[in-house]
Amino acid sequence: MKGNEIIAVSSQALDGLNAPVDPRFGRCRAFTIVTLGNGKIQNVQVIENAGMMASGGAGIQAAQLVSNTGANVVLTGNVGPNASQALQGLGISVYIGASGTVESAINDYLQGKLQQATSATVPSHFGMGRGGGMGRGGGMGRGGGMGRGGGRGRGQFR
Repeated sequence: MKGNEIIAVSSQALDGLNAPVDPRFGRCRAFTIVTLGNGKIQNVQVIENAGMMASGGAGIQAAQLVSNTGANVVLTGNVGPNASQALQGLGISVYIGASGTVESAINDYLQGKLQQATSATVPSHFGMGRGGGMGRGGGMGRGGGMGRGGGRGRGQFR
């Protein structure tokens, strides 16, 4: 029976059990580490994911961070190939499809509602945010601004 475990949940915020689950493993903002004893939450700790903004290797860094907490289970939305391989190598089970709050994801896990992942569920570099964002608005202020008041300077040369 599930119940005496340390679970790392990918989180979008630092709000513990109330934090929304982040669908990205390697690029989540934080991990909420939940210690279970006899199927009940015994302890909650939140750690920031230092590799969140890494240009590469975020999944591997996140897997090492999770391993350092003693976690033996990860709950997340998806997992990329590097993270999947690293977590497997560290003996950490991964369950995907987690959503809602951290607390609801823990409950879904305990009720057997999450799917165990045996390989990557998304391609490399998933969730890196490649929107471009070049901002082509121009911003030149095309109002003219030449002071076309029409006054002729009365009184100068009469």
